[in-house]
Amino acid sequence: MAVTVKRYADKLDAGFVERMRKLEVPWGPLGYVTYKRTYSRLREDLGRTEEWPETVERCVNAVLSYGARMTKDESETLYEYNHQLKCTPPGRMLWQLGTPTVDKVGGDSANNCWAVAVESIDSFCFAFDELMLGGGVGFSILPSHVYKLPPVKSGVRVVKRDGNDVDFIVPDNREGWVELLRRVLVAYFETGRGFTYSTHCVRSKGERIKGFGGVASGPSDLVKGINQISGVLDARAGKHLRPVDALDLMNIVGSVVVSGNVRRSAQLALGAADDADFLQAKQWSRGVPNWRAMSNNSVARDRFDGLSDDFWSGYRGEGEPYGLVNLGLMRSHGRLRDGKDYRPDYDAIGCNPCAEQALENFECCDLAELFLPRLRGVKEFVTAAKLMYKVCKTVLQLPYSWPQTQAVVRKNQRMGLSVSGFCQSKFGSEDYEAVYRSVEELDRRYSKRIKANESIKLTTVKPSGTVSLLPGVTPGVHPAYSRHYVRRIRFSANDPIVSACRSAGYPVESQIGFDGTPDHDTQIVSFPVDVGPDTTVAAQVSAVDQLEKQKFLQTHWADNNVSVTVYYRNEELDGVKQWLADNYEHSVKTTSFLRHSDHGFKQAPYEEITAAQFDDLSRAVKPLTRLTDAQQWDLIDSAECGSGGCPVK
Repeated sequence: MAVTVKRYADKLDAGFVERMRKLEVPWGPLGYVTYKRTYSRLREDLGRTEEWPETVERCVNAVLSYGARMTKDESETLYEYNHQLKCTPPGRMLWQLGTPTVDKVGGDSANNCWAVAVESIDSFCFAFDELMLGGGVGFSILPSHVYKLPPVKSGVRVVKRDGNDVDFIVPDNREGWVELLRRVLVAYFETGRGFTYSTHCVRSKGERIKGFGGVASGPSDLVKGINQISGVLDARAGKHLRPVDALDLMNIVGSVVVSGNVRRSAQLALGAADDADFLQAKQWSRGVPNWRAMSNNSVARDRFDGLSDDFWSGYRGEGEPYGLVNLGLMRSHGRLRDGKDYRPDYDAIGCNPCAEQALENFECCDLAELFLPRLRGVKEFVTAAKLMYKVCKTVLQLPYSWPQTQAVVRKNQRMGLSVSGFCQSKFGSEDYEAVYRSVEELDRRYSKRIKANESIKLTTVKPSGTVSLLPGVTPGVHPAYSRHYVRRIRFSANDPIVSACRSAGYPVESQIGFDGTPDHDTQIVSFPVDVGPDTTVAAQVSAVDQLEKQKFLQTHWADNNVSVTVYYRNEELDGVKQWLADNYEHSVKTTSFLRHSDHGFKQAPYEEITAAQFDDLSRAVKPLTRLTDAQQWDLIDSAECGSGGCPVK
């Protein structure tokens, strides 16, 4: 009798997992506390949150259950590579894979970020929905999009009342909040008729959310946001929205989502380079609204010449420096070395909040992470890339909530295999070429096997603000900030980890807003870090050198984009301008800038310190190697990328 051999694994072997649990996890200096704060889910059966081997087991078994075609050896190698921090799924997947939320809403909860053109009521509702699921949203407010919206109706009144005698009772779920926003926008853009609503069914602030995780923010910030949205629309009664008004509406939506600091809300606004109102939107000395801190802002520009003084004012310290997005190059090129129209992307309307992915309207990022310093040679690089390809391709086959997203994801099958630790690695251009071609070949075979389209794009470089902290490698293409620095990490005020950090001697303080007011719902813990003598630091790399590193990876690795925040000093600005004049049109898809110091941000994520200061701070604290708690907390700031004024978190 013939013996049937099962070709693909559907679950990890329990004995294998038990053996792997005995291996030490090679955490970076802030790896364990970052993991417990960000990705460790509650194990109700054990009355505590997960430890790393349990998180990896949950994620690998989930991918297998979603239909990944992996042999037993492949699935065990995937577990081993994740456990040993050679590669990982993105933070979104670490948080969500294997949870009931994925079963309920599909790929929406498992992907990092999205893009949408602000041209319809759906645009705002989509952003609200995806932000509440913990993703980031990039949005285009180019005039060609915003002026598709009809004029704002006059005389609309939206009133919140207590009790049941109202036109709409807001349900206690994500869909209910989106429906309230939709009804407000329909009233202002379509019917001209106001309505009353009640939030008495919305759970109180601090109550646990069983599905997605975290705790509820309560109804007060929702009501506040609806009032603010009504205020912006009332001011434009009888007129079309301007792009800066669309910016305000999207930023208010983001501020509602992040209310109570139980959700993160990463946004990127892409506007016109000649729109003075947009360019001045984050000049804080003008008294602009705090909600505008919700987005990074960039301008769409295919050429470098002709940028206005309003654009450059942010680079001189009169506000925040805006990024640059070269839509033309994003659409016409994949990797630069492959030339024009190799993997073209002509329907892209913008990008995600960190700009590492060109995206079509309503499309999502599907990312993974390869930690270059942990990979021993090209063979492991290829293995890690192929494993994470299968993870990403599997998530792309999940259902998506919005029909527009379902259609574009099925069409493009876009993913982004990202690399981190570039400044600590020794891989050369032909190593990247070999790995890239191996993934291309796998995509051709695997897509045919599962009857899916081949992927329009495969590789990227994301900032990796939080995920790179797990193995302790430099984030993305960036050098280390400095040899010694303070790393500030944001926590919900009620998170038990805050108390543990305080008890261990780490400095803890309330977050301070742009207007100087304290936000006691968010606590910031400062950790001293020494990256060691052999790591490249920003002081050793000029702003132009950073741009050259970005160009290298855009040429040899990323067929999507390379996200970079170039740290610069005032005296380097002329050199930066000259480099951009020589290279921008044909070599830069996206780029952003931040002053290395004197950037004006209170409580910046990184602050350089001396060796003596590091020694003093280190002596005052006790390293955190074990954190046991029975409460999981949702993502607070951007786990993958930047939000608000500071692009690298």
